[in-house]
Amino acid sequence: MSDALQGPLGLFFSALISSTLLPGGSEVMLAWLVSEADYSAWLLWSSATAGNVLGSMLTWGMGYWIAARYPLKALDRPQHQRARQWLERYGPLGLLLAWLPIIGDPLCLVAGWLRIGFVASLVMITLGKGLRYAVVIGLFG
Repeated sequence: MSDALQGPLGLFFSALISSTLLPGGSEVMLAWLVSEADYSAWLLWSSATAGNVLGSMLTWGMGYWIAARYPLKALDRPQHQRARQWLERYGPLGLLLAWLPIIGDPLCLVAGWLRIGFVASLVMITLGKGLRYAVVIGLFG
């Protein structure tokens, strides 16, 4: 594997893929890179957070786009219904939990579908995901 794919760039893409509808292991990669100490923790945190947030905002954008084509009642999957109830109750603050496995992707999708503001969504998603990666760095750095 090339050095670029093992370092911050690879971490960025791992985090991006992890935050879309595909599974990934960005936390494992971050923990490994931090423990190797070849890169600064700040660079690794920035790479992981940026990639993961970008993926979540792409999912938010898919929800925004889908909302123009399908009525909100078309959200019939149980995880979408739970995400909808959560976001209707807590608004953008609910996106602080977008980092959670299984429920994070539906939260981002439904936030776009509900037309929760782009900037508010970006800020809350970034805070939640940034804190998660900071904890990983704290544990393995």
